Amino acid sequence: MPKSRIYLDHNATAPLRPEARAAMLAVLEVPANASSVHAEGRAAKAALEQARATIARGLGTAARNVTFTSGATEAANLVLTPAIHRGKDAAPVNVLLIGAGEHPAVLQGHRFPAEAVEQLGLTPDGTLSLAALDDALARHAGRRVMLALQAVNNETGVIQPIREAAARVHSAGGLVVCDATQAIGRIETTFQTTESDFLFCSSHKLGGPVGAGALAAARDDLHISQTLLRGGGQEFGRRAGTENVAGIAGFAAAFEAAGGARETEAGRLAPLRDRLERRVAEIAPDAVIFGAGAPRAACVSAFAVPGLPAHTLLMALDLAGVAVSSGSACSSGKVRESHVLAAMGAKEKEALRVSLGWSTRDDDVEQFGMVLAEVVDRIRSRRSVA
Repeated sequence: MPKSRIYLDHNATAPLRPEARAAMLAVLEVPANASSVHAEGRAAKAALEQARATIARGLGTAARNVTFTSGATEAANLVLTPAIHRGKDAAPVNVLLIGAGEHPAVLQGHRFPAEAVEQLGLTPDGTLSLAALDDALARHAGRRVMLALQAVNNETGVIQPIREAAARVHSAGGLVVCDATQAIGRIETTFQTTESDFLFCSSHKLGGPVGAGALAAARDDLHISQTLLRGGGQEFGRRAGTENVAGIAGFAAAFEAAGGARETEAGRLAPLRDRLERRVAEIAPDAVIFGAGAPRAACVSAFAVPGLPAHTLLMALDLAGVAVSSGSACSSGKVRESHVLAAMGAKEKEALRVSLGWSTRDDDVEQFGMVLAEVVDRIRSRRSVA
């Protein structure tokens, strides 16, 4: 058993990067409201705008098109609304199409009436069914459509066909919202690579602090006419409330660090992920690796061992000093059946998700394999005796 805990749950929250910690502490040395006009306020404003420029540059848009939020959930709630204006065209969006494997923030966080929302199925490998998208666009011809689609699935790591989907939606005159939360720092993710109209992401997935995120628009002519938080007019009137400057500074530092190391980290983590999956197959030859036939982000492995519920393995691993997840970490701490696996048509309803990141070392994967072998053997031995 490991002498210290092993953290393999970066998709839930990545450990704070040193760059983010340093950026936050620098801002906290001069606490001030970024809306204040005195010197301290101007310093806070400068830090805020520097962070905005960093995020905008990384996503490939203008700084004025970036709105800071408390995280990806708030960003999703802000942008998934019929009240999107394109230039002088104020006609509302009529239909919201959602991939069936989307994060709960997208599945539940929209501001469309229920009858205007339609889920699109996934293929068995976990990607959005483009045939289902084509069918939906044909049925809604003549109506304004919005598609909400992840760049990378949070549970399986499967990379979604965002560019192909965006081309279809744009041909139909629609808009595309990309949840880039699990993609930033893992795969190349910009407005140019996704062809989306809006992107949103969250700080703590990148190694920044919890409580910061961003919604970005691709162009100046895209406007959300109905805001969620109303008050002092911060964030260009799109999101009221005093900005969390220290958190935003940490977010930008983590964003920049993750982006700068993206290719190197993918090259480092992919072999670790593959080694981990080979070890799982040795321990449990009947194990199922979800999304293995599709392109995946290098940092994620989701698998099930038939006959051993993922929540049982999760708790046993935790007691043995290893932190992993069972599906999404956004269900009030509860382990539930996975809607992603259901949409893929999988027989198993739970997956054990192991997610690697900037703090993961080779020995962590080796130790995980040792502990998993002990845990699986112990559980199976007890069941055979019973």
